[in-house]
Amino acid sequence: MSDFVVDNLRLQELVIIVEKNKPFYDAFLKFLKSFGYADIAAFIHDEDSVKAKTAIESFLTNPADAILYDGLGRPYSNGKAKWYFLAWLLRDAPAQRLEPLLRSINGASLEDKKVGLINHLREFVGPLFPTAEKWTWPVVSEIMLARLEGSRRALKGTRFESLVRQLLSELFKAKQIGLTVCDKQITLADETYDVQVVSKRSKILIPVKTRETMGGGHANLFTRDIFKSVSVARENGYLCIPVVIAESWGGDLKSLKCEHLVYVQANPNQLEQIAPRLASEFEQLINVWKKFAEEI
Repeated sequence: MSDFVVDNLRLQELVIIVEKNKPFYDAFLKFLKSFGYADIAAFIHDEDSVKAKTAIESFLTNPADAILYDGLGRPYSNGKAKWYFLAWLLRDAPAQRLEPLLRSINGASLEDKKVGLINHLREFVGPLFPTAEKWTWPVVSEIMLARLEGSRRALKGTRFESLVRQLLSELFKAKQIGLTVCDKQITLADETYDVQVVSKRSKILIPVKTRETMGGGHANLFTRDIFKSVSVARENGYLCIPVVIAESWGGDLKSLKCEHLVYVQANPNQLEQIAPRLASEFEQLINVWKKFAEEI
């Protein structure tokens, strides 16, 4: 049908993860029934704030009876799982919006603050979704799918950064090249570089850019982002070697004005296929790494 991956692999993987999270939803429903609630809708619309807060506190402070998985299928810790689940259930963003709010909320402890915030959101969101159907698994699973998709992008980016560090470290060790791969990002003039390769004299800055979709305005922003990374590094006297992983990227490589570029044409969801190709691309730059290490 096409040379590109037509199937939405990300969606396929996320649906599997969401289904793995259903036992967590079921465990929460069972927990609520132990407090006398017929279902989640009854809890959401309960006008007895004291009873609802008692239930929330008990849920947050006691071990969960099931596991909640993140966008890469990794289990959340017990505390984070319950906090994230309640936030998602209430159509909110736990890390981006709620956690900053906790700093400005009154409470004797962090758990007290969480209980108060969740209960406030429960009272606010309940009237917005008055029907019981809005709190059933089919609806909640769609919310969870959207939330996991957002977190997956960030997690995927971190995973590729780690992969680049690992492959470069292995290459330098195998070829006995005197370069160090730092385990932290570096920010230069508001531009973040995911990987630093350090010699005795200087650094090579490596932005790791991944893109799954093929067109639209974001494609132009993606290309512009790469251009800026190269320009800022060059203006500050550093060599920049971008790593670009994209199935279809229409960027003009010559206009990047960088001497070296690692471009793997692949869907970022195909991690197992990308790793050996990245390793090969890095090895093809062996003379670059050696020359950089020998500079005094």
